[in-house]
Amino acid sequence: MIQQRIRPGTIDEVVAISQQIPEFNQPYGAEEYQRRLASVPHLIQIAEVEGEAAGFKVGYQLEEGVFYSWMGGILPDFRALGLAREMLLAQEAWANDQGYDRLKVKSRNRYATMVAMLLRHGYGIEAFEAKGDTLADHRIHLTKALKNGNE
Repeated sequence: MIQQRIRPGTIDEVVAISQQIPEFNQPYGAEEYQRRLASVPHLIQIAEVEGEAAGFKVGYQLEEGVFYSWMGGILPDFRALGLAREMLLAQEAWANDQGYDRLKVKSRNRYATMVAMLLRHGYGIEAFEAKGDTLADHRIHLTKALKNGNE
């Protein structure tokens, strides 16, 4: 059986992993993570497979009662192991335990697998944002009420 786990992580780990994800054309550096996370409650998760970093998920408080699932990705060699789902569920549980009422996520049209996973897990589309040069670049805004919140 393959050993997998989700653990707390650091900005440096996230930056290192994000630089290996082919879909990220210009991954954020440590400065952008520090800027966004410095003064707000946040969660950094690292997914490991057999002790090797395989993916990450970062989120932070967007506003009172709302947690924003900002960045995440799985390295190509570790996809289809359910790691994104595990991190999503762990993030939801953490946010609920911290008293958040709602989770928000933005994705791009090009990430259909991610959007489908979010829809399967109870997220609803609340907005569509025309952004970038192509339809694939447009943003899909999704939200989910947590147990603390109302639908």
